[in-house]
Amino acid sequence: MSDFWQRAFFYPFFLLLFSLLVWAIAGALPALFAFAIGVSWRLLHHLRNLSDLLRWLKDPENMALPDGSGLWEEVFSQLNKMVRTNRLQRERHIASLEQMEQATAALPEGVVILDDADRIEWCNPLAAKHFGLDSDYDIGQQITYLARQPAFVQYLSSRVFDKPLVLHGARQDDLILSIKLISYGENQRLLISRDITQLERIETMRRDFVANVSHELRTPLTVVNGFVETLQDMPSRDNEMAERALHLMGEQTNRMEHLVDDLLTLSRLEDDQNRLREEKVDVSTLLAEVLRDGKLLSNGRHRIELHENCDVSLNGSREELRSAFSNLVSNAIRYTPDGGNIEVRWSQHDGHAVFAVQDSGIGIAPQHIARLAERFYRVDRSRSRETGGTGLGLAIVKHISLRHQARLHITSEEGQGSTFSIIFPAARLQQ
Repeated sequence: MSDFWQRAFFYPFFLLLFSLLVWAIAGALPALFAFAIGVSWRLLHHLRNLSDLLRWLKDPENMALPDGSGLWEEVFSQLNKMVRTNRLQRERHIASLEQMEQATAALPEGVVILDDADRIEWCNPLAAKHFGLDSDYDIGQQITYLARQPAFVQYLSSRVFDKPLVLHGARQDDLILSIKLISYGENQRLLISRDITQLERIETMRRDFVANVSHELRTPLTVVNGFVETLQDMPSRDNEMAERALHLMGEQTNRMEHLVDDLLTLSRLEDDQNRLREEKVDVSTLLAEVLRDGKLLSNGRHRIELHENCDVSLNGSREELRSAFSNLVSNAIRYTPDGGNIEVRWSQHDGHAVFAVQDSGIGIAPQHIARLAERFYRVDRSRSRETGGTGLGLAIVKHISLRHQARLHITSEEGQGSTFSIIFPAARLQQ
């Protein structure tokens, strides 16, 4: 038997023996009276210790734990150990929380913890700066009450967080934020914000530079090309060297004009102010035009076939769609050896419409496929110079696809040819 239970039973056993002794000496009434006094004293002892415990429980942070006596001494001793242990654990937790707050304060992103009702549970100082929050007063408030931009409210309510939101004027007119929501735990989310104002300014400067330089190049190129064509049409030239020089000059000025045209097209597509002009596009008629242009470019060197398995139309920009389709067909012609096959397909699968160009050309190694749509990216630079490409065709196709909520999909195998597909969502289809 433990020491606690020995002490617990010692007093009742001693009181009972003492009462029996009094009974034997003085009779039953004195024995009962002595037993009642002993029980009352014991009860008062427990009540006094219990009162000390209750008084301590009302303010455990500022009051010392009572010492207790008798059995309560052991209870208070164990309770004191538990309080010390809990206090040490709490201090460690507070230190860990402070370290986490210091770490998140050093992050280059703002971080807000939201519950399932979009209420703020915690935020770091940078997030408070981004959204104009006060971490002392705004905890527990719905973040949409404090950040009321319509685009942000719609982003939260959509519950679709696979892509970040670019929010202009989040706190003030010149602030641009990239916002991403990440789910974790039980119905909790991290709202991560990054200031991309400087990046957006640099990107705007880049677009403006490309557009302005392209415009400035177009005029001298037109003049030079005009004089080259005039000289080429002259009936007499001095020698074969001059004729070859004029021919090369004409080729290179034409190539530069194509490059300038593609740069201007790409600049227009990247311009946020350039809204998509939507109309109902008869794809069958458009494909016939693209196929005719492709055969003219091939000049009989390839077998080009068109396969239409659906008659749906598209809602979008006819001019942009023709540019995208023509770029894919012309790429297939450039990179397919003479005598090769090129198939142009328009089909419908699982509610999506697919425009695809399949060739029997040289193919592409797997490590290059992910970067093909980057501007000026070339798999083989010498081969690209021979074909006369500008390196911007697939970048244009990708931007046009994105503007139509479509995606560009590429499959290829070296020596076996390639397939370039634009997959349009059901929302873009019209009967």
